[in-house]
Amino acid sequence: MKKSIFRTICSFTMVAAMALTAAGCSSQTTTEDGQQESQTTEESQTTAEADQFQIGILQLTEHEALDKARNGFIDALAEGGYVEGEKITIDFQNAQGDQSNLKTMSQKFVNDGDDLVLAIATPAAQSMAAETQEIPILATAITDYPEAGLVESNEAPGVNLSGTSDKTPVTEQMDLLKQILPDVQTVGILYNSSEANSEIQAQEAIAACEALGLGYKEGTVTNVNDIQQVVQSIASEVDALYIPTDNTFASAMPLVASITDVEKVPVICGENGMVKGGGLATVGIDYYKLGQQTGKMAIRVLEGEDISAMPIEFPDTTEVCVNLDTAAKIGVTIPQEIIDSAAIIIENGAETTAAQ
Repeated sequence: MKKSIFRTICSFTMVAAMALTAAGCSSQTTTEDGQQESQTTEESQTTAEADQFQIGILQLTEHEALDKARNGFIDALAEGGYVEGEKITIDFQNAQGDQSNLKTMSQKFVNDGDDLVLAIATPAAQSMAAETQEIPILATAITDYPEAGLVESNEAPGVNLSGTSDKTPVTEQMDLLKQILPDVQTVGILYNSSEANSEIQAQEAIAACEALGLGYKEGTVTNVNDIQQVVQSIASEVDALYIPTDNTFASAMPLVASITDVEKVPVICGENGMVKGGGLATVGIDYYKLGQQTGKMAIRVLEGEDISAMPIEFPDTTEVCVNLDTAAKIGVTIPQEIIDSAAIIIENGAETTAAQ
């Protein structure tokens, strides 16, 4: 009996061991299959990504105008069927206004082999153009491409770069200043002397002052750290300030406004975002629409058009923007006809548009 029981136990043990061994083999096979399935999935994802266009976006710094241009660009691509994650991948790099960052990021896009790069603002475009003559570069938020040394001409760039200009109507902006402040005598013109496009606009503003019989004083900076001292020194010597679409000043408009509000000095700006940041008024362009315009150009490039033969494009509309909160702070009354013509009105901390 004991022997029989022993044999039974041994038989049971052997069967159990075989079952465990088989289970172990089965588990190992399943694991290997799972690994193969995982590898297959990863390979599929890699293949899908390889089929997508890789687009780099190099932005000089963050402020409303440049951010809107970027958003308009991405939205236009999506509307044209180039949705991020499906047909394109986007690598956004913000240089925070640092030239060394621009160079490093430009080199990254080249090393990554991007299919197209969007450069936002002149220094970004200049940095990217210095790193490659092969990758198509579209740029935006640039006043004058030939003067910035980016293209041979607006009509025929002749290089791997084209884009949209944010050339603002400086003469109209100075006319607006005169309409709001008919008794103005001297205008302070502030800009970053190291930004080529800012200098171009400043010269246009000087010419407009001379045409209107106005005196002017120039105040220049080379970085944000200079702004407070320069604004404080010039604010007491002029009746109004004019600041073009200058990226340095645009990123620091609240600082400018903190000084000009106290000094009761009105500021006519180059673009809407600067007015929202504390300026008084402008005749400007819509940077979101400018970005959309650039995005439509990008689609043409991705679909095979030769970028070197694509003319620089310009905005075809302008709009008036006024800040009634700033007007109240500095004691200026904006004529009702200008308010009625405004596309954007800032009042009580809120923004309304003509469409509303």
